[in-house]
Amino acid sequence: MKTRFYIIVLCFCSLNNCNSRAEDNCHNKTIEVIATAYNSLAYQTNANPSITAFGDSLKPGLRYIAVSRDLLDSGLVHNTKVKIQGFDSLFTVKDKMNRRYRKRIDIYMGNDVKKAKKWGKKRVNINYCLPILDSISN
Repeated sequence: MKTRFYIIVLCFCSLNNCNSRAEDNCHNKTIEVIATAYNSLAYQTNANPSITAFGDSLKPGLRYIAVSRDLLDSGLVHNTKVKIQGFDSLFTVKDKMNRRYRKRIDIYMGNDVKKAKKWGKKRVNINYCLPILDSISN
């Protein structure tokens, strides 16, 4: 029984690269953006306000952000973890904004319109990790 447990742990670690830290496999990037807030309400999004542009479901309480499309090219792709100045926890990229915006993020605040309005529009630094791609050798 113990042997089976150790084999399972060993397999899990090898699949998830337990011996390396995330910082070793990425390049930290910090950029300044304009941060606004949004809610899952039709007048702020579209006819289906609980579904993101990536197809994820929104539920109040989730730590999600939408990013302007130029930031997608900067490595802020779907499911990237982002540290936002002024917040203790990480947010996840789960939505993308209208093409007209540049260097912007939109913080998801559920259905709390007052909270979103109180946040307003701020210039903040965000930090995220760009994976380091191993070079392929022949």
